Amino acid sequence: MAHNLSGYHRALDLFEGLVAGVPRDGWDAPSPCAGWTARDVAGHVTGGQFLVRALASGQPEPDVNAAPARFVAGDVLMSWRAARKECAAALTPDALHRPIPFDGLGELPLGDFLEGYILEPLVHAWDLARATGQPSRLDPDLVHHAFATAQVVAASLRSEGHLAPPLPAPRGADEQTRMLAFLGRSA
Repeated sequence: MAHNLSGYHRALDLFEGLVAGVPRDGWDAPSPCAGWTARDVAGHVTGGQFLVRALASGQPEPDVNAAPARFVAGDVLMSWRAARKECAAALTPDALHRPIPFDGLGELPLGDFLEGYILEPLVHAWDLARATGQPSRLDPDLVHHAFATAQVVAASLRSEGHLAPPLPAPRGADEQTRMLAFLGRSA
């Protein structure tokens, strides 16, 4: 079965556009992720590319939450592009069918995991946009898919301390605002 990774690639493109838009002096700006700067957010998502590559090849997964700026120590955009390129090269048809453990729910093929992984670069694209004063309106189609994924994975992420408690969404809020509130972010 072929995997549809168009949403995954669109989310990465969106994130890359925001990385490219950060002013040179903007990387130390605080982000909506408590205790993290814009550089930490970019490092976390860049580290996520190393994590996906590790899943594709059966290598040990890096911890993308501890000192995430280490993944983008020099030029952030160049670091991101290099990691993305290495990850893309590892996503062979065989790798996409490789079963990986999924949040205590058993195993699923890596390609299926990536169809839901949209959530990660998408939400952190919003974090990076907010941290660096860029437009933070996300692709509504990607938001819709990411919100569905969030509802599946939020409980385990919260129990591991990787996700804030949900906030109430304003009455009549759009789906992006509702998703962000569910993820503990106030738009």
